[in-house]
Amino acid sequence: MSFSKPNASAATITTTRVTPSPASGLCVSCVDGCPGYCEVGRSALRGREVIYPQPFGKVIAGAEKDYPVDFSHFNIQGSCVGAVGIEADSDKALFSAVDLSSDIGADRKIKIKVPFFTGALGSTEIAMVNWEGTAIAIAMCGAVLVCGENVCGMDPETEFKDGKVIRSPELERRVKVYQDWYEGYGTMLVQANVEDTRLGVPEYAIEKLGVDGIEIKWGQGAKSIGGEVKLPTLERAVELKRRGYIVIPDPEDPVVQQAYKAGGIREFERHSRLGMVDEESFVNEVERLRKMGAKYVTLKTGAYRPADLARAVKFASDAKIDLLTVDGAGGGTGMSPWRMMNEWGIPTVYLESLLYKFLDRLKERGEFAPTCAMAGGIALEDQIFKALALGAPYIKAVCMGRSTLSAAMVGKTQGQLLEEKYGKGKEYQEALLRTFIGAAELKEKYGQDFERIPPAAIGIYTYYDRLATGLRQLMAGCRTFAINFIDRSDLFALTREAADVSGIPYVMEADMEEVDKILA
Repeated sequence: MSFSKPNASAATITTTRVTPSPASGLCVSCVDGCPGYCEVGRSALRGREVIYPQPFGKVIAGAEKDYPVDFSHFNIQGSCVGAVGIEADSDKALFSAVDLSSDIGADRKIKIKVPFFTGALGSTEIAMVNWEGTAIAIAMCGAVLVCGENVCGMDPETEFKDGKVIRSPELERRVKVYQDWYEGYGTMLVQANVEDTRLGVPEYAIEKLGVDGIEIKWGQGAKSIGGEVKLPTLERAVELKRRGYIVIPDPEDPVVQQAYKAGGIREFERHSRLGMVDEESFVNEVERLRKMGAKYVTLKTGAYRPADLARAVKFASDAKIDLLTVDGAGGGTGMSPWRMMNEWGIPTVYLESLLYKFLDRLKERGEFAPTCAMAGGIALEDQIFKALALGAPYIKAVCMGRSTLSAAMVGKTQGQLLEEKYGKGKEYQEALLRTFIGAAELKEKYGQDFERIPPAAIGIYTYYDRLATGLRQLMAGCRTFAINFIDRSDLFALTREAADVSGIPYVMEADMEEVDKILA
């Protein structure tokens, strides 16, 4: 059985003419005269463009590889006995009474209303145009909002002095939108990769814009290299190269310029540099950010090899950072090479199982175990519960990038359709109330300000409310009435392989000690 589907995918808008060979993905009979439907054929025409999901900048994509173990290979334990976190009274232990609030952080705690938050929205066009709705929704939901890497470097209007950012209207806009709707729960983090650090983005974000936290970026589960963005014009490519980015092909090469004018080259790629991690520089950077005024310093790392996960855990422990977000392979992004997204890195369940083991070893030695969040293909409440339970007590939240943005885009699209039909008047407002089940609640809470809430934000708010309701139901079903009481005993493995990977008991072996006591 092949876990992959090579050479044809909806993500790259490619297909095969006939049934493909399982190993290569090529048609079992590749004929002379085929115009090139598959990735190989398409690559003969457009080359490197086909590396990425299409249309680039307009889509967010997730891996289609069927990993041997994922969250579906676990089920949630139910019980008909007692309650934890609330009085064991049928009139009080209602699922609506489940407390989803928590706090994350080291010395200064970040209070959150729900144990899930958005992945980083960075410098891609799809992140930029959906920022307002996402930021407003996350502020209203009381979660954590992450502004991704390269925002200042990509902002055409950014002003520099001595190679450092002194003003970025785009980052200013992003921060202001969130701060205008902030209600005391959650916080906003700004990511910093190699280029951001060189350009002085953390200093600008903290000292000039009043951002509370910086997320140091090591990578993400969808790719092991720096971020990519497509550049549609030669002028834009030259601008970003001169700002210090890697731009391919070289926009200042006369041969490339000639090919661009002829239409052979239609776009350029902007790449970030690979980070080079070592403990001393990491700890020093955390200390530097704190002295600069950062209330929270966090780390985002990807699906790297186990030794690198161990480095992330140990360095985060030594520096006593506020949050370590670990992103498993297979989740999704708006700017990763498609084959890398499928074939690189440790999948989420495997990575979280390793993370749990490593954190447990720290705890056994009496060392600081950082608060952690898990990411990587998490979209619904059962997956949230399983991620929290599999890594308990260390995992306090899950990070959801692609699903959050999907809700924003659907909300935005529905709003546009309603506006085309009704205009922006009273009928439009009434149509919003009919379309979004969460709109009435928001109108009641915000009154006249409801008209300032974009449909994208209503979409995320409604989606997050569904997640919260579903999570409360699952937690009540296993008699757990507060997030901090979720633990690994709330899961059982459906397969031996899932049990071996995770350390979670196989279904036919779970609870056996208690069973023996009861039957004795």
